[in-house]
Amino acid sequence: MKKILLSLAIASALCGNAAATVLNTEKAHIQVDTLVSGLKHPWGISFLPDGRLLVTERNGGLLLVSADGKSKTALSGLPAIEAKGQGGLLDVVLSPDFANNNRLFFSFSEPGEGGSSTAVASAILRGDALTEVKVIFSQQPKVDARHHFGSRLVFDNDGNLFITMGDRGSQRNEAQNLANHIGTVSRVTPEGAAVKTNPFVDNKDARAEIWSYGHRNIQGAALHPTTGELWTHEHGPQGGDEINIARAGKNYGWPVITYGEEYGGGVIGKKQQAGLEQPLHYWVPSIAPSGMVFYGAELFSGWKNNMLVGSLKFGQLVRLELDGEKVAHEERIMIGQRIRDVEQGPDGAVYLLTDSSDGQVLRLTPAQ
Repeated sequence: MKKILLSLAIASALCGNAAATVLNTEKAHIQVDTLVSGLKHPWGISFLPDGRLLVTERNGGLLLVSADGKSKTALSGLPAIEAKGQGGLLDVVLSPDFANNNRLFFSFSEPGEGGSSTAVASAILRGDALTEVKVIFSQQPKVDARHHFGSRLVFDNDGNLFITMGDRGSQRNEAQNLANHIGTVSRVTPEGAAVKTNPFVDNKDARAEIWSYGHRNIQGAALHPTTGELWTHEHGPQGGDEINIARAGKNYGWPVITYGEEYGGGVIGKKQQAGLEQPLHYWVPSIAPSGMVFYGAELFSGWKNNMLVGSLKFGQLVRLELDGEKVAHEERIMIGQRIRDVEQGPDGAVYLLTDSSDGQVLRLTPAQ
């Protein structure tokens, strides 16, 4: 399998880069521009219809950024957020009907009795403020832990909202327990109710919101452009990051099966077991994936329908060519910074968020 790893000199140039940098990759010559800098651990990005950007900062800031990146405004009206460890303000998505209702949704670590948990709120964007803020979903139970919040938000083609949630680090065995939301993908209506066609709505011993379970920490999710199914990737422990199609009622095995091991070594579970879903693709060693998009524009014609994944550990953009439900080819493009999120802009460019105390929005376009 051919992989392109760009030189350390290029990676160094990108760190703190003010001018454009050109990367030569397998199917594209890429120009990388820094659109925005000075962000505090940015986590999620979404584009307004007029080209402006919404960017979350893990420390609890939600920024409205001009399309040219020259101005950014902190929005008021956020609820109480526990910004500790891996928690804070996390993903943000627009309502499918945003053009008419100005409604958006965001995930965050919500403080409460017993600790914190992944929660989702909706709000109406009016000028520089969030109004009519309402928590529509709160993961149960709350746990005194600072890890594995999951938190990617994706609307399905019926207008329902998928919410990914992690095992909170200390609660991994609970990812097999349908009586809570630990280690699950849940699906709710925009008002937060369990969707009536969810797989466990008639199971009195299960949470009706659950769509799939047995997940460790999903930080990448996107709808397949043809099938409309939810594809996800999740962090493994030491190795064993996975790509899955999250299907209704399926058990993805964590921690009973995994291709990873304990940090520092040691067996966690088996690699396979009957009744538990195998990943479509996995990484050993771990790339620490975060952010994910199916590229669908014409700007990078050689990337059409490819999956793009960010790597926190190696500072890469990982490009995956698919053959049905198989990864046929993988290319690793060295960016040189921790990539937290990947998004396709309305202009067809690829936008990356870099995870640092001086985080950036990078804009990738074909080099001229």
